[in-house]
Amino acid sequence: MCRLLQKTPYLFTQACRTSCLNKPFNNVDLKYRLLTSNKRTNVPPAISVSHFSNKITDHPKLKWNCTFGSQSWYKHFAAVNGVSSKRFHFVGKPSPSTKRPLKSSRTKQPSRSNLPLMLENEDMMQCVAFATADEFHLGTLCHDLVSSGYSELLSLPRDASNVLLVEATNISKEYDTGLIFFFREGAVVFWNVEEKTMKHVMQILERHEIQPYEVALVHWENEEINYSFREGHSKLVKGEIALNSQLEADEVILEKFAFSNALCLSVKLAMWESTLDRFVESIQSIPEMLKARKKVKLTHDDVMQKIGELFALRHRINLSSDLLITPDFYWDRENLELLYDKTCQFLSINRRVKVINEKLQHCTELTDLMRNHLNEKHALRLEWMIVILITIEVLFELGRVIF
Repeated sequence: MCRLLQKTPYLFTQACRTSCLNKPFNNVDLKYRLLTSNKRTNVPPAISVSHFSNKITDHPKLKWNCTFGSQSWYKHFAAVNGVSSKRFHFVGKPSPSTKRPLKSSRTKQPSRSNLPLMLENEDMMQCVAFATADEFHLGTLCHDLVSSGYSELLSLPRDASNVLLVEATNISKEYDTGLIFFFREGAVVFWNVEEKTMKHVMQILERHEIQPYEVALVHWENEEINYSFREGHSKLVKGEIALNSQLEADEVILEKFAFSNALCLSVKLAMWESTLDRFVESIQSIPEMLKARKKVKLTHDDVMQKIGELFALRHRINLSSDLLITPDFYWDRENLELLYDKTCQFLSINRRVKVINEKLQHCTELTDLMRNHLNEKHALRLEWMIVILITIEVLFELGRVIF
């Protein structure tokens, strides 16, 4: 068959057609190119055959493209017809390059696919929450916002003392007013505020932050949730907040505060999760070094610094926040507590707190292991020093007795 191939490409095409019809190739994944070095014939320099649904398509001049399921067909063809396999050049899919390293597993997913699109409903508005710092100076922030054209609202009760409520004139949609909740814990929640105004408020907020976070991390670890006004009781259904359209303005503000409080906890927890991820990355090489019997290059001061960072994070999560218990504000407001608990359940607050505490416990055990290891090394060093001193003293006594 190879000799006939050198005489005319037509016979080769017919032979390939017969082979393809007798044994169909369903997996179309590899292209072949047949190279010939015989320049005395009229065979083109590159010949291939195309197989799509067991048919051969002939190119008019130089090439016939063929795609088969695997390389085994060409090996069988070369063995039967006495053709060297070196004369076949397999043109397949390019070898996969180095894959991009996957991101580390996250406790919180930044995007939620089940959220309804705002384009589907024209009356749907957006609520966005950010955590920008560990804490805000609400007093100076209020004065700065009022001087910039924003008005403070005093609709919240007295027991909501750690919150600043501001009304924005530039709203995103006309179905609702624009509200901004500033929490002393370092979170801000925007309700129906246009993007340009949000950027302006964030710029003002930078001057009143205590230990601000990275800007890129702030915009990555945010929470976005859509809301609209409907008939009936306010609720959270399928990732959408439905507010009661029959309520008065003050009651709507209280319900927005309940939702905003849960969103504040979520974004703050997201920032602490990111801090813990960086801490884990800084100590992840220690177990491998211990396993490989390598020397851990950490001093006692480094280990104590790691322990301090760990306990500071545990203090923020378990003692300085409301992640483990419902705030006192909702004790005598059952309807608001229901909305708060429902939003926390939707944002997986309890599960994320449980996971982050388990990670903290594991990191604590590892840092304690390193501290005990360094203490043992220090104690062993002191013992050897004592042994050496005793040996020197014994040598001096022997020298005094002998000489």
